[in-house]
Amino acid sequence: MMDVRPIEELRDSGRMTWIEDQRAWIARPDEIVSALAHSGFSEYKREETRSRPGHRPSGGVWQGIDGAGSVASAVWVNRADASIVYIDIDGEPLRV
Repeated sequence: MMDVRPIEELRDSGRMTWIEDQRAWIARPDEIVSALAHSGFSEYKREETRSRPGHRPSGGVWQGIDGAGSVASAVWVNRADASIVYIDIDGEPLRV
C-alpha cells in the first residue's frame, strides 16, 4: 500500500491547494514529484515542454511505478501565477 504521508504533509502545510473549478491542485510540480518519490514511486518517465528554447517549461508530465506495480502520474501546466497539477494513482484522480 502507498505511503501517502508526503502528499498529506504538502496538503497540511498549505503547499498543495485544491481548486475545484480545475479539479486539480495548485502546487510546485517538483514538490509533488518529490512527494510521490518519497511515497515509494520510482521515476519511470519525465518530460517537459517548452514554448521556446531557454524559457521556463510550459508544462510537463511525470510517471512513477512502485514495487507492487502501481503507477502514479503527475501532469502540470505552468502559468505565470502558479502551476496547476493533475495527480492520478492507478488511473484514479487524487482529490481533496
